[in-house]
Amino acid sequence: MATVNEAIEAIQDMNNDQLERVIEQVKLQRTYLARNATRTMRVGDAVQFEGRRGIIVKGKITKMNIKTCKVDAGHQGVWKVTASMLKAQTCP
Repeated sequence: MATVNEAIEAIQDMNNDQLERVIEQVKLQRTYLARNATRTMRVGDAVQFEGRRGIIVKGKITKMNIKTCKVDAGHQGVWKVTASMLKAQTCP
């Protein structure tokens, strides 16, 4: 947690050009994490994620894109979710 606080303090002292470089790196890291997550999943896998308002949505992957997956959650609908947000579904 100290590293996050140090990063926040450093960001507060940055100029616009430095902020643009940080933003670009954050985007690249998010892309890396999402693509890495899609490599571990397959169509038909049971997954879960935290949806809007904190509800846990459970379903099956029906389609995989480069960084996102479509998850069929039955009566809760079909969701397009960033792969890094998905976790293998836990048994009740």
